[in-house]
Amino acid sequence: MWKFIVRRLLIMIPQLILLSVLVFVMAKFMPGDALTGNVDPSMDPVQMEKKREEMGWNDPWYEQYTRWVGGVVQGDFGKSFRHKLPVTELLGQRLLNTFWLSFVALIITYIIAIPLGIISGRYNNRFIDQAITGYTYIGFAMPIFIFALLMVWFFGFYLGIAPTGGSVKPGLTPGTFEYVLSKLHYLLLPAFSMALIATVGTVQYLRNEIVDTKQKDFVLTAKAKGANENRIYNRHIFRNALLPIAAFFGYELAALIGGSIFVESIFSYPGMGNLFLESINLRDYSVVTACVLVLGVATIIGTLISDIVLSIIDPRIRIK
Repeated sequence: MWKFIVRRLLIMIPQLILLSVLVFVMAKFMPGDALTGNVDPSMDPVQMEKKREEMGWNDPWYEQYTRWVGGVVQGDFGKSFRHKLPVTELLGQRLLNTFWLSFVALIITYIIAIPLGIISGRYNNRFIDQAITGYTYIGFAMPIFIFALLMVWFFGFYLGIAPTGGSVKPGLTPGTFEYVLSKLHYLLLPAFSMALIATVGTVQYLRNEIVDTKQKDFVLTAKAKGANENRIYNRHIFRNALLPIAAFFGYELAALIGGSIFVESIFSYPGMGNLFLESINLRDYSVVTACVLVLGVATIIGTLISDIVLSIIDPRIRIK
């Protein structure tokens, strides 16, 4: 087991190096820079070039990459040209907001998806299964940003029961009970928007697992012996079908963190996704590269967690 974990950790090293190179090079090859279109038109072009030279933006990309990686290894992502703040300080609260948004969305996803998947799989080809399957088809076809806009309009503007922007009510003292309740209140609507779309894959996967498990020999043998139907489902079918769902926890969390970009922008939620899109528009590349790298690392770590859990559940997949 420990050999498997160590080997997976070693595999992460070249993945992170390749990710950092791709992130940095793609950012540098984007047109323009932080000065483009955001300076006084009357400013002397010579002064603009001098500013770029001082910032090191005219150096070859590999020299800039070396300096950037040297800072990243020490926990320094540079300084935001637009916000005039260290990138690590800028990312701190945003990353925490995105994590809690994704974590709450994942919990809601499982609360909704597991019962629906179990019901759909147990009563497959009946009306209830067709209704649930219809919901998943709509979810697969519905883009997340369209669904989020509908949620904002209906719950935020039409019903007026949920905030449509921000992460906490202004004026509250951090750490108080009212502050925590306000954070949760502002979190629920975007989390539900992400969760209701994220459930469709889990529902379909769990349904198919249950339908497939019902045809296995050990289930047919239990039925032939006259075992109670509820006992068969609870002790044999559900248990075997739910194990892979637990193993995919890391994958799901990483996918939600990456998929929060559009939801955060629509809800004006101050997370990593909102900061990422804002920095692209401002061509604040030090922030863009840091956001993409952090999101990429979160995905790799989520994959590692899922692989470890899956190897515990099914030892056959462990690398020898």
